Amino acid sequence: MANTKTKNKGDYLAFENAIADIDSQIAELTKLSSVKGIDYSAEIRKLQKEQVAEFKHIYSNLSAWQTVQVARHPKRPLLGDYLNLMVKDFRQLHGDRCFGDDAAMVCGTGHIGREKVMVIGQNKGRDTKEKIKCNFGCPNPEGYRKALAKMKFAEKFNIPVVTLIDTPGAYPGIGAEERGQAQAIAVNLMEMSRLRVPIICIVIGEGGSGGALGIGVGDKMAILEYAYYSVISPEGCAAILWRDGSKAQEAADALKLTSKELHRLGIADSIIAEPLGGAHRNLHDAVYNVEQYIIRTLRELKRMKIDNLLENRYKKLRSIGQAATMFEQEDISEEKIKIAARKIISDGKIKSSNPKPIEV
Repeated sequence: MANTKTKNKGDYLAFENAIADIDSQIAELTKLSSVKGIDYSAEIRKLQKEQVAEFKHIYSNLSAWQTVQVARHPKRPLLGDYLNLMVKDFRQLHGDRCFGDDAAMVCGTGHIGREKVMVIGQNKGRDTKEKIKCNFGCPNPEGYRKALAKMKFAEKFNIPVVTLIDTPGAYPGIGAEERGQAQAIAVNLMEMSRLRVPIICIVIGEGGSGGALGIGVGDKMAILEYAYYSVISPEGCAAILWRDGSKAQEAADALKLTSKELHRLGIADSIIAEPLGGAHRNLHDAVYNVEQYIIRTLRELKRMKIDNLLENRYKKLRSIGQAATMFEQEDISEEKIKIAARKIISDGKIKSSNPKPIEV
């Protein structure tokens, strides 16, 4: 059940007016009950049931743009929340041994369940001071170089890697470009594809452009139910295509960036469920769901020989997009798309730039 204790106006998104009204009524009845001593518990329970029904109705029919808004909610769990609630004995590691320590990229060792892991993630910051310090979650090249150095450390000691992706994109400043932003991300893509330890990547909020890809190559890619993962932000896409940022809603629909679309196209392996009303309404349940996914998936990956793991990782990367191409070329069922995607990955066959649909 969604947490109804938050009453601030800023806690509600534009499409949650009905929920805000119900919360207001519940708060008013609770206040009257304490002031007048009248029992309004029956009326409050009725309103709470209406609220749950409204949550289910709204969040089962979110548009792509509404999903982006949920992913950007100011109270959505950030990397620090996952580290505090999910990772035991976390020891942070600093620096890229080249330029400096990027606050937007956090790396360290710890335990998730009984598994020792290297956790790497992007930190957006909660208050204004922290946001400025870490460029609002946009890493510099030294952040990606730091991440790679810690992954190499994990490989040396046979420690699985877990990456938590939450960034609008890599930092686009002049200094970042001068220090080799594109190269840093490209090297990470290459090195992660052949890292000889299991890698799990999870999009916990925003997964924007190369900033997300820089720590997004792994054996399993999961995404939270109301997170998004895209080659560009909807605003950026609208500015390029229509020279009008106000068309971000149309761009979001075209980008196919929601968890359902990504799973259908074979980009995301799993969708991690969020509490009713989004992760920001029940932080502990959201973190618990991510923790259980990591524990379950790590057990599965550790049973595989490392050479087989690397081969499957390579096939998975090379086959991305082929299921999408088939889906666009011919109107076939979603189930056939999934079967075809699995067949491509298992066969490891790379088609031409204009492949024909696979018969299944």
